[in-house]
Amino acid sequence: MAKKSMIAREEKRRKLVEACADKRNEVKSRVTNAELSVEERFQAMLDLQKFPRDASSSRVRNRCALTGRSRGYYRKFGLGRNKLREVIMRGEAPGVVKSSW
Repeated sequence: MAKKSMIAREEKRRKLVEACADKRNEVKSRVTNAELSVEERFQAMLDLQKFPRDASSSRVRNRCALTGRSRGYYRKFGLGRNKLREVIMRGEAPGVVKSSW
């Protein structure tokens, strides 16, 4: 199981991303807008750099909902590979069948 501090840190990042998403997207669109002058785009780039580093959605790491494990994560289920296997063996994952050939 992951450390509680790591899980809490990820949750804090998710909240910050949600809080800053609209403002950050608006500033990002100004940076990429080719119709604006170079000075305005440069100022928008500086404004974008003033946001907290953790406000970027690429800083968020997917974690298992049960254990907090960051590696071996399956998006479809929101679980790590270990817990996903246990859930599937109990028959709790919808639409998943053990393969045999």
